[in-house]
Amino acid sequence: MDYRRLGASGLKVPALSFGTGTFGGSGPLFGAWGNSDATEARRLVDICLEAGVNLFDTADVYSNGAAEEVLGAAIKGRREAVLISTKTSLPMGDGPNDAGSSRSRLVKAVEDALKRLDTDYIDLLQLHAFDAATPIEEVLSTLDSLVRAGKLRYVGVSNFSGWQVMKSLGLADKHGYPRYVAHQVYYSLVGRDYEWELMPLGLDQGVGALVWSPLGWGRLTGKIRRGEPLPEKSRLHDTASFGPPVEDELLYRVVDALEAVARETDKTVPQIAINWLLQRPTVASVIIGARNEEQLRQNLGAVGWSLTSDQIKTLDAASAVTAAYPYFPYRRQEGFARLSPPAV
Repeated sequence: MDYRRLGASGLKVPALSFGTGTFGGSGPLFGAWGNSDATEARRLVDICLEAGVNLFDTADVYSNGAAEEVLGAAIKGRREAVLISTKTSLPMGDGPNDAGSSRSRLVKAVEDALKRLDTDYIDLLQLHAFDAATPIEEVLSTLDSLVRAGKLRYVGVSNFSGWQVMKSLGLADKHGYPRYVAHQVYYSLVGRDYEWELMPLGLDQGVGALVWSPLGWGRLTGKIRRGEPLPEKSRLHDTASFGPPVEDELLYRVVDALEAVARETDKTVPQIAINWLLQRPTVASVIIGARNEEQLRQNLGAVGWSLTSDQIKTLDAASAVTAAYPYFPYRRQEGFARLSPPAV
């Protein structure tokens, strides 16, 4: 397993990490993804550790805390062998302080997560969404106190816009608070918006990307093909409305390209889609998920080899879309091409 620095921090993380959305799954979204109990989860953790995957990503909102509880049970007795990444800020109840990133909310959320995970520290805490109602200084000062108390080691964000990340980093520098070193983002061959603003920001400011949904919300599994109906057992029947939308023509153009590269490489469509992401700037780790051992071992096959430059160009061209203003005028400038796909 390749290990990479997480942004500008000194922490090294595996190129692939494991997402626990399938742990303890309940509800219309997580229940459709999977429902691994502690015994099943321990076996998946075993396989990950054997492959060098030691970063496990979760969130308090995953099945209302059940994913954290199952992960805590699955790693019991080997806490020092793993890195735990969790997230908070999304609603965990109907109360006025059950959502957001206020001092009250963050302190309670961290304490609750520590109990569910059965640990006394979290390696990486990420804010799951930007809280516009709480002053950024309050958020950062609270995170600073939690880091100083030894309850958190690194902090990051997820699903922030560029200005939200940059303003937070500026205030962290001004007051000497911990900087965000990670941004957990949606990024895939059918969702490349990350490249327009957040990728250049990450390069400039030392913020590493942890990629969620690298298979385009389950669309790049190799089961969807041009001219064929959505498979009867596809989770997209139940979960498509929860995730980022994808236009059909873009999807089928990418699927066609992936299948062509699959024939050349003797790799699977998911492995190729993940490997492409691992070649992109700022990507520190791609978060993979699995409901069972077979899925996990297939996804682990995305590392240990590399696409050729011609294969990358094929995938780049198939997945290219016109950037939104104000980004599209600048991609013609020399030096920006490596961050932006060509126009179609």
